[in-house]
Amino acid sequence: MQVGVIASVNEARADRFTHRTAIVIDVLRATSTMVAALEAGVTGIVPAETVMEARALVRPGDMLGGERFCRKIAGFELGNSPSDYRKETVGGKRLILTTTNGTRAILKALRAENVLAGALVNATACARTALELRRDVVLLCAGSHEEFALEDGLCAGMILDRLESLCSQPVETDDFGSAMLALYRNRAHCLVGTVGNSATGRRLTKMGLAKDIDYCAESDLSDVVPRLNGDALTRA
Repeated sequence: MQVGVIASVNEARADRFTHRTAIVIDVLRATSTMVAALEAGVTGIVPAETVMEARALVRPGDMLGGERFCRKIAGFELGNSPSDYRKETVGGKRLILTTTNGTRAILKALRAENVLAGALVNATACARTALELRRDVVLLCAGSHEEFALEDGLCAGMILDRLESLCSQPVETDDFGSAMLALYRNRAHCLVGTVGNSATGRRLTKMGLAKDIDYCAESDLSDVVPRLNGDALTRA
């Protein structure tokens, strides 16, 4: 199995995704929030690139969620904190979601044969699902402010680690993937601290959102794997 790793959404090219399974990673916080939303009973998550597009996609009964500059968007019911997504609030509803990096990365990966949302909270389940789809894999780190984000690379390394342990065939990756695998194996014993000390983690802490880091930095909390089905991410 071939596994490529892309450092940020800015570096994503369409040809990297053809005939592959794409796993989009935005640990802080979009893909972690997608897992939490589906756990809470959301029927589907429609990713939108812009606020205007998100508003245009709303149908009766839908909910709007997302962020810009880490803050909930004015007029939206929900932000981008996993804790916003509780069963009593979102259960049985469709979610229209737009975030600064994560939903843009999902839309960048549309040329892939399969698109999954991966995070630390579902890394093993995500690796297992990718193996079941029997395609080479590309891991797209969403990044932050158009640049590589440490927490996304850490998650890419974790998924690579799980693919190696679960796959009956050799897993080959590129140089960046090898570096992220080494990063994960070096920091696996202190994921919460590593994510919290990343640039995005420090920013969220300053904004009073440290509780999001506590959730997003935990490994394998969930077996839910968001998978793009038509225009919406649903449980794989």
